[in-house]
Amino acid sequence: MDANYQKGVELSLPQAFLLLATNDTDGEPEVEPAVLRAGVAGATLAELDLLGAIELQGKHVVTTRATPRTDFQHQLEILRDRPGLHTPKKCISMLESRAELHRVYEGMAALGIVEHVGERHLRLFKTTRYPEKDHGPEAAIRQRIQAVLGGDSSGSDSAGTVPADGAPYAGSFDPRATALVGLLYATGLFGKIFPAADQNRARDMARNYWPSRAVADELRMVRLAEAEAAT
Repeated sequence: MDANYQKGVELSLPQAFLLLATNDTDGEPEVEPAVLRAGVAGATLAELDLLGAIELQGKHVVTTRATPRTDFQHQLEILRDRPGLHTPKKCISMLESRAELHRVYEGMAALGIVEHVGERHLRLFKTTRYPEKDHGPEAAIRQRIQAVLGGDSSGSDSAGTVPADGAPYAGSFDPRATALVGLLYATGLFGKIFPAADQNRARDMARNYWPSRAVADELRMVRLAEAEAAT
């Protein structure tokens, strides 16, 4: 394990999502850029929701008076400063950016979890990849997700579920792992990463969790726009 990474340090949801969404060996994302950006934006909403900085009230996301210490203070301020009411889907559009992907990747590189690898093509263009350097953090995340999908130690079937009314995490076994399941499913990654897992359960988690629904709505509009542009 790299000396920069301290065992027991919990990754943020954007970090965990991006780590799972990136090929361990070549450091390339497993999905197209638009999907990756939407997934990280959704993970940021989920992170702020877990911290109590935002909440879903009816059909709109509102900020609270909570002022948690977070690496996503800039994103929180964007939601606070933009006037008007914002749907979850609109929040995804407001938060997604290539710069944020880079920032999250570089944060994991600083921890020694991934490695920053730059390549120049024709001396003009530079591409950056982030192959895995320390598999420990990803292995721990996968184990937590498997635990959510498999139920808790008492055999209760309620572990890892999210209520149908959209209230975040009530009665859940592991809120962060549950959030990741929903986000991975919404971006089409869950079946690739966990092909033997219960896909129906993952689908239900995604549908009953508002940040993952927001990601799915945003990606649906992206695909419609691409299809319209192609005709």
